[in-house]
Amino acid sequence: MSRLFCIANQKGGVGKTTTAVNLAAGLAAQQQRVLLIDLDPQGNATMGSGVDKRTLPRTVYHVLLGLATAGEAVVRSPGGAYDLIGANRELAGAEVELVSLENREQRLRDALAPLDDAYDFTLIDCPPALSLLTLNGLCAVQGVIIPMQCEYFALEGLTDLVNTIKRVHAGLNQELELIGLLRVMFDPRMTLQQQVSDQLESHFGDKVFRTIIPRNVRLAEAPSHGLPGVVFDRNARGAQAYVSFGAEVIERVKTMRVA
Repeated sequence: MSRLFCIANQKGGVGKTTTAVNLAAGLAAQQQRVLLIDLDPQGNATMGSGVDKRTLPRTVYHVLLGLATAGEAVVRSPGGAYDLIGANRELAGAEVELVSLENREQRLRDALAPLDDAYDFTLIDCPPALSLLTLNGLCAVQGVIIPMQCEYFALEGLTDLVNTIKRVHAGLNQELELIGLLRVMFDPRMTLQQQVSDQLESHFGDKVFRTIIPRNVRLAEAPSHGLPGVVFDRNARGAQAYVSFGAEVIERVKTMRVA
């Protein structure tokens, strides 16, 4: 049975896609069968996995609208050793087209059901907004991983996202829970970041992952080469941190309740 997690944050530029791609590669490096789903019309997770979004015959857009099965849309990441259902600009139109469809919030969940035994982990990279696409992601998974920078405005956005998770749990997906908060782009030399990090640990306790992802230029360079940072330079501090994060996620799911 696959563990389904979405990587979500309503704030843009906080490392969602970097986390999704590198967690997928980090889990795959530890012999896990991984499927990554790009649910963002920008298609950055697709390109960062080494797949050209412009040439994909089938994407998550086709899956959501019932034009293809999830299995038909799966491609292999050349460098990441994981499978991918990609996205491109077509997905932006799905917002309008989904509105009139039956069970519009559950389309992705229903489409992924046949793949449940094919993977150990299914990860969904959500867009930076509370849209119908994000709602499909939240309804399809068992848990949410929130990457966030240790800054003041990030704390405000975190409150909104946690409330959203509670509402979706109450009304649409009773399996949904917060798996944990991942501190990314962390610079220990900045006093404010350390203070916010301490606040997170104080308020959320063991919901804060032990692993901290440092600010690292090699992680930023990797997408231009079509590779996850974990593969592009496995000796870089950021890459090693994501490998450690993958191990921590594997450890954490062992203690999760079974729905």
